[in-house]
Amino acid sequence: MAIGGALGCMSMSYGNTTVCVKSAVVVRSRRVPQWRAQSIAQQKSKSNQTAQILLSEFRQASATPLQRLRQVSDDMTAEMHAGLLSEGGSQQLKMLPTYVEHLPTGDEEGLFYAVDLGGTNFRVLRVQLGGKEKRIMNQEYQEVAIPPELMLGTSKELFDFIAKTLADFVATEGEGFDAHSGHIRELGFAFSFPVLQTSVKSGIVIHWTKGFKIDDAVGKDIVAAFEEAIGRKGDHIRVAALVNDTVGTLARGRFWNEDTMLGVILGTGTNACYVERADAVAKWRDPPPKSGEMIINLEWGNFRSPHLPRTFADEEVDVESVNPGDQWFEKMVGGMYLGEIVRRVLAKIAQEAGLFGGSSSPKLFEPFSLSTPYVSKMHSDESAELTEVAKILEDVFEIQSTTFQERKIVHDVCDILAERGARLAAAGIVGILKKIGRDGSTTNGSQGLKNSNGKTVVAMDGGLYEHYAQFRAYMQAAIEEMLSETAAKSVVLELSKDGSGIGTALLAASHSQYGTVF
Repeated sequence: MAIGGALGCMSMSYGNTTVCVKSAVVVRSRRVPQWRAQSIAQQKSKSNQTAQILLSEFRQASATPLQRLRQVSDDMTAEMHAGLLSEGGSQQLKMLPTYVEHLPTGDEEGLFYAVDLGGTNFRVLRVQLGGKEKRIMNQEYQEVAIPPELMLGTSKELFDFIAKTLADFVATEGEGFDAHSGHIRELGFAFSFPVLQTSVKSGIVIHWTKGFKIDDAVGKDIVAAFEEAIGRKGDHIRVAALVNDTVGTLARGRFWNEDTMLGVILGTGTNACYVERADAVAKWRDPPPKSGEMIINLEWGNFRSPHLPRTFADEEVDVESVNPGDQWFEKMVGGMYLGEIVRRVLAKIAQEAGLFGGSSSPKLFEPFSLSTPYVSKMHSDESAELTEVAKILEDVFEIQSTTFQERKIVHDVCDILAERGARLAAAGIVGILKKIGRDGSTTNGSQGLKNSNGKTVVAMDGGLYEHYAQFRAYMQAAIEEMLSETAAKSVVLELSKDGSGIGTALLAASHSQYGTVF
């Protein structure tokens, strides 16, 4: 027992006399009994052991060894064949012909607009094209967040909001942008949801994904709904091309590199498209395109396979989503869900192993409180004490005190799920390469595609791919692991920066009613 002395003055009155009596203030400090300290240490050790066991079990459940990736890839290829054979031939992949007959060549000239609707934000863009010599002379864009209530509202509410934003943007058209006199402005509309196209500028909504659920738009022409909203604003703008953002990414890649054969989006959601031989599309009933080729939109977000390494967290996310039972692949790969799956794993370990002190912060149990950019930041933390992980845990979940062991578990969960998602995306790409005979095999594929000069460029777009370095590295490594050395060298992943926006404007140019050069 420690005793500290401090002098104080206590006043005491005796009649008319006040006396100050000096007294000692005794301070006592208690030591934690040794048995209690040992008990706390044992509890922490047991908690850490349990957490490590849970982490190990989750790592095993999420594993993507080479054999599993090959099975997923083969399943993807098989579903592609089925989806091209007949309408509804695949219950997973739509394999939608896009009606895009003219990919950009670089010869396009003029001013073109684009609207890119594909996630929780949408963008309006304008691009001034100058032909082969000048290519893209000038570009501007504006990004706007979609109010959450509009994602679940009516078609009119959503498109009136977008049309007003477009009208305001067109009104700011200034120096460096030259609209041809007498020409109606033309735009490309990137609508990144499943659509059954009926022409290059019309399409019927099949269903919504990525958190949207606008029921009155399903089964209706989405371009007609958009042009009606534009008309209500009194503007004269023509939709020249309706494209999926993935097709826009492919177009953007082809504008710069004629070897581009695939477009892949890895952002809020995920999807892929590719160039296919027209005669391989058995379900096509219209006259074949003059080019002899078609761009096919897989809508691979709905792909599923018994070989996908689904966990308890994937099941929970699926059941509680707006589209339970659908979009398995997207929910395991897309950026909208990655942070949420990480959060659910951490919450489970907190509940069952006392991570962060057991109950910790209520925010840890709040759905979608952890976004994927935070996962990327924690995963990229290379500091000795994982200080960025500690900061994000405090900022996001209000967990103010963590041990290094706890922060390491968080870092490991981010790593496990980023690796899983990246390797599954790679397996999907290899499945497409196999379908078109670009995987190094000789027994599969669509032989006879025009630009088969030995190199295959995959145009990539989306924030997950662009900004998440570890995800990107895992994906590249998986492709190299799955392909032969020779085939791997011929496949190039290239960031098609803003492909869904600029690529869409380029497709408006290549399908302009005034021609590509004027």
